[in-house]
Amino acid sequence: MKKFFESHIITTGLAIFSMFFGAGNLLYPLAVGAAAGRYTPIAMTGFLLTSVCLPVAGLVAMILFDGDYDAFFYRLGKPVGPLLIFCCMLIIGPIIVIPRIVTLSHSMIAPFLPFAFLQGTLLFAIIFLSITFLLSYKEGKIVDVLGNIISPILLCSLAIIIIKGFFCAQQITPATMSAPALFAKSFRVGYETLDLLAAIFFSSIILVILKKTMGPQFADKPHERALHGLRAGILGIGLLGIVYAGMSYLGAYFGHGLAQADLFREVSLRVLGSYGAVIVSTAVLGACLSTSVALSAVLAEYIQHDLLKEKLGYVQCAALVLLASIPLSIFGLGYVLKLTGGIITYVGYPILIALTICNILYKTIDFKYVKIPVGLTFVVSLISYYWF
Repeated sequence: MKKFFESHIITTGLAIFSMFFGAGNLLYPLAVGAAAGRYTPIAMTGFLLTSVCLPVAGLVAMILFDGDYDAFFYRLGKPVGPLLIFCCMLIIGPIIVIPRIVTLSHSMIAPFLPFAFLQGTLLFAIIFLSITFLLSYKEGKIVDVLGNIISPILLCSLAIIIIKGFFCAQQITPATMSAPALFAKSFRVGYETLDLLAAIFFSSIILVILKKTMGPQFADKPHERALHGLRAGILGIGLLGIVYAGMSYLGAYFGHGLAQADLFREVSLRVLGSYGAVIVSTAVLGACLSTSVALSAVLAEYIQHDLLKEKLGYVQCAALVLLASIPLSIFGLGYVLKLTGGIITYVGYPILIALTICNILYKTIDFKYVKIPVGLTFVVSLISYYWF
């Protein structure tokens, strides 16, 4: 137990929590609670199966592959493996996840900004992504920045809102569906956090950074690094599950009559009153910046090493990633959320789940099949998406 609570494990675990807890993680648990009402525990069970259990599976898989996502994906062979990596990078980068982070943070805190010109989406996106760049340009310091600074601020802000909500909750929101229907819907909503993608690529960069920062005594001890990563991952993802539960409770008691895009801001103001603007803004910026910092690091590493073969440095590649994220970041939250819930999630994501399961079985019981299960998953998902 003492080993589990070593300071570097806590720092890394908090960094993992803050990496995961981004835009969708603020939005979706509240939406689950607001729809489920008295059935919130049932609905959250479905949500947690896909939003927490899948990231744990991704973390375990990447630890088994020692953080090497090339080896993870290349089991599908060429050109499928590299193409799938490229598609995943587009999804977690400029196509969906980074613009979703920017647009969600803008929609939540724009009403609190003091000047009208600061409320414009383009200027906000430029400022937000510039701050992301400043926080991520030193790759080796990312774990310390997230674990020691951003994550504690984020957790404190969320704790204030959740704890106050527990004490002032009065009437629960009416359920919008039956319990089984809510379970099924919340199970699908958990998909849309895209946290399995985050687990695979964030775990990879965490393990790479650990190799650089744990010191020469661990250079030839992959088992020690794996245990460190697993303990930190359990801590980070465990915190994620606890916060999800608290947020869903807030949604159940304070989310009635609110639009999805406004849920966190309006629920927080209902709980804290008009003086809660600072805490709301702090929580939103902490959640969104932490994930955007981690994502920019993952994509910069990929562009530097895989696409450009060291022709540009890490800093230049990070700048390219954030510049490429500006166009979709100005289209608004509704547009980006439509992209999230489409074919990418309901066809692409099951492929990633199948690959993760096959790779875990490959490393644990020498299950060699991967192309057939993943191919069948693709066909079934495609048929289900278009015909059901």
